[in-house]
Amino acid sequence: MPRLAISPEFPRELNGLAWPARKDVLAAVRRFLAGAPDAPVPERVRHARDRRVVTLRLADGLRAVALRVGDLYWFITVLPDEQAWTYARRHRYTVNSAIGVVESWDAEALDEIEPALRRAAAATDRRLLAHVCDGDLLHLGIDLRLLRLVRLMSTESHLAAAEPLLPESQYAPLAVLAQGGSMAAAWRALDARRAVPAGDIDPDDFVAALARSPDQAAFAGPATLERILTRPAWCTFLDPPQHRLAHGDGYPEPVLVTGGAGTGKTLVALHRAAHLARRAEGTVLFVTLSQGLAADLSARLDLLIDDEEARRRVEVVNIDRLAHRIVADAEGRPPKLAQPGELAELWRQAAAAVGCGRGPAFLAREWEQVVLAQNLRGLDEYLAAPRVGRGVELGPDERRTVWACIEEFQARLAATGRRTLLQLAAEASLVLGRSTGDLLEAGGRRREPYRYLIVDEAQDLHPAQWRLLRAAVPPGPDDVFVVGDPHQRMFDTHVSLDDVGIPARRAHLSTCYRVPREILTWAVRLRGGGPADGLVAGSTGFDGLRAIRGGERPVVRGYVSLEAELAGLVAQVRQWLAEGAAPEDVAVAARSPELVRAARAALREAGVDVKVTSLHGMKGLELTRVAVIGVADGVVPAPEALTPAEEDAAARAHDMQRERGLLYTACTRTREVLYVSYTGRASPFLPP
Repeated sequence: MPRLAISPEFPRELNGLAWPARKDVLAAVRRFLAGAPDAPVPERVRHARDRRVVTLRLADGLRAVALRVGDLYWFITVLPDEQAWTYARRHRYTVNSAIGVVESWDAEALDEIEPALRRAAAATDRRLLAHVCDGDLLHLGIDLRLLRLVRLMSTESHLAAAEPLLPESQYAPLAVLAQGGSMAAAWRALDARRAVPAGDIDPDDFVAALARSPDQAAFAGPATLERILTRPAWCTFLDPPQHRLAHGDGYPEPVLVTGGAGTGKTLVALHRAAHLARRAEGTVLFVTLSQGLAADLSARLDLLIDDEEARRRVEVVNIDRLAHRIVADAEGRPPKLAQPGELAELWRQAAAAVGCGRGPAFLAREWEQVVLAQNLRGLDEYLAAPRVGRGVELGPDERRTVWACIEEFQARLAATGRRTLLQLAAEASLVLGRSTGDLLEAGGRRREPYRYLIVDEAQDLHPAQWRLLRAAVPPGPDDVFVVGDPHQRMFDTHVSLDDVGIPARRAHLSTCYRVPREILTWAVRLRGGGPADGLVAGSTGFDGLRAIRGGERPVVRGYVSLEAELAGLVAQVRQWLAEGAAPEDVAVAARSPELVRAARAALREAGVDVKVTSLHGMKGLELTRVAVIGVADGVVPAPEALTPAEEDAAARAHDMQRERGLLYTACTRTREVLYVSYTGRASPFLPP
């Protein structure tokens, strides 16, 4: 019987077929793997660039393109007959001589650009990589046939134009050198394309190369074929940097993975959870920001982990529910939560009682960002504490007054029998410091303490919540794995993991797989492109964030009235649905509750049923079409979310960055199309 490996392109094309054809293809692949008498027969391809390439008729008018190496068949894609033959003729496949991974080439397309490169080279003596010798390039694994073209390139634009035609393991080191980087930097870029240790490399051993390329090949047997072909590709295929992070063993310290929108941080966290669960060494606590995100992650883990026992080893929960449960178990009853309006009134009462002239918003921030953040227990600690991120200086006398106000507020809050979510987190960490894992039980069922912690959307967690999470898991190898993006922060948290007892090694993902290049570039300009603090000491920039594919530019439209803007929204969503977009792949978002309600009503009246939510509600979604409305001056940033400059200029600056991050997050949820609208004057955040 033949052996079979599947390329990610194969299930992607398969799932684009109509069901009758898809069913026939699935049946044919099963017959082929089983070696059935009526299995598809490999047919040689005349004039192929790679003589190992064959095609197999899988259904009426549909063929697989495969690479045959001995008894192994690598199914690359499935296409209509003529397209399959053309594809088979023009592609070739090699093994990178430096890191031993598989490389796919559109050889015909590369041949087609050579005449233009020769003409450009004849017009100048300049050469892009004249400072790098052939030997160094070949040592980097640069293909000999590509080297001929590289020597014709005179500008970076020539290399950029060739990027879509090149394997990433070829383009990445060349791009570093073209930008003036060192050979060491080029080697680092190349090494990032390595998913597993290479070992001894034989360029003629294609099967070993496939095994080193989990992003390009999944080996299929009777028990795994259905899963590979029918489940989402993210369940099977990870890019090399993602694979290396998710499947690493024996991390001696916590790991922090940062990355921009669409770089696969959550995907890495999911695969990390599955990897740890399959090791059967203990329970995995997977924490995220909201209950909606927790439900989504739990459903995705159900797809990812087939083994029921392994799946039970992963508990997904949002941070607030975890804290609530621990305190409830310790006290024997569920704690009651205070509401925002109630808290503001208590701050006003406390300030009046002690003669403090500061407003409720200032006092609440001081309590949350200084006192609770640093776990301050008394006046002396508060007097000595740094107030990082607070723009208004407080002298010793005013600090004493503010502390008296905080104590008065806490006493009044305690008298109501209610607490805040951050108080619950702080109390839960104290409970865990006094106890063992029996207080981590869920649903009344006692359970072992957690062995591993995975945190998603880490940028929005408060220091009190981090102390809870650190207390929930004992220190040890592979204990903590954190993913987040400070640029997508939605809440007022600015914490370095070092400061909460989680000194982490950092890894960074810089390739955006979700958002088209045109939308990502626009969104980065919207976000400001500057650094964002949090998670690591100092600030974090976008660190080379780039999209792997092009697409449509964002559509930005201004209207003279809200009625016209809503009519434009309805027309746009109707057009998307008429073009074939599925309703579940479309979402509309707005900053204010009033605009959310207005958009929902306008779409409902038009008979259009798609998701309408706040900008906060876009977190964690992935869609093909996104509309963000009401991005007008006076609406975004939301005036009520901004601290008055005269009260605290630094806090206002943080508020503005948070509002930018909120809009950036919503705009980068799309895989294909982004529509942005406003009434009157555009938000100052929108790029010109």
